Amino acid sequence: MSTIYTWVINAHNTPLLKKKCSHCDGTRFYCSEKFRTNAQKKNIDIWLIYRCVQCSNTYNMAIFSRVRTESISGDLYRKFMANDPATAWEYAFSYDIRRKNNVEADPDSVTYDIRHDHPSAEEISNGDCEKLTFKVQYPFEFNLRTSSVIRVCLGLSSAQLNQLIAMDAIHVHDKTLQKKYKVRNGDLIRIDREKLKSLYLGQTS
Repeated sequence: MSTIYTWVINAHNTPLLKKKCSHCDGTRFYCSEKFRTNAQKKNIDIWLIYRCVQCSNTYNMAIFSRVRTESISGDLYRKFMANDPATAWEYAFSYDIRRKNNVEADPDSVTYDIRHDHPSAEEISNGDCEKLTFKVQYPFEFNLRTSSVIRVCLGLSSAQLNQLIAMDAIHVHDKTLQKKYKVRNGDLIRIDREKLKSLYLGQTS
C-alpha cells in the first residue's frame, strides 16, 4: 500500500475585507472576532463585527437575519455569545456569507505556513509505487493555487513545475492539474514518481 503524505496549510489570520470606510479613506476592514446579537421576540439577528484598519470604524457582516431563535442550536448560540474565535474564523473565511453580504475578501492579506511531509530521495528514486500521493488539509480556504503549494512542498522552480504539468505528471482527484486550479480541503494530489525523479536527477546532475 503506497504512503499518503500530508500537507497542512495553516492560516495565521483571517482575510481582510475590501470595503470603503464611511469615516475615512480606508479600504480594508479586519475581523474583530466578536459577534453582535439582537433578539426581538422570537427572532434574532447575528453579525460578525469588522473594524476599519485605519480608524476602527465598525462594519457588521450579517450571519443570521431575522431567523427564529430555535433554528440556531444551543451550542452555536453559546459560541456567538462567548465570541468564540474558532467560530468567528469559520464565518470570516466563508465565501457564502461574504456573497450574501455583497462584500469581497482580500485573500492576499492572509499569511500562512505549510507543514508538509516530504518523500525521501530514496522513496522518489527507488520506490515501487507509480504515483506519489499527497493529501491536503486546508480548513480555511483563501484562493491559494495548487501549483503554489506543490512548488513549496516539493522545492520546485516555476520551470520545473511547468515541465511536470506539460508531461501530464500531476493529477488532482484523477484530473490533470490546471495552473489556475485553487486548492481545496481534502484534495488528493498524485504525481508520477518517475517523472518527478527525472526532474530531481536533473537538479543534482
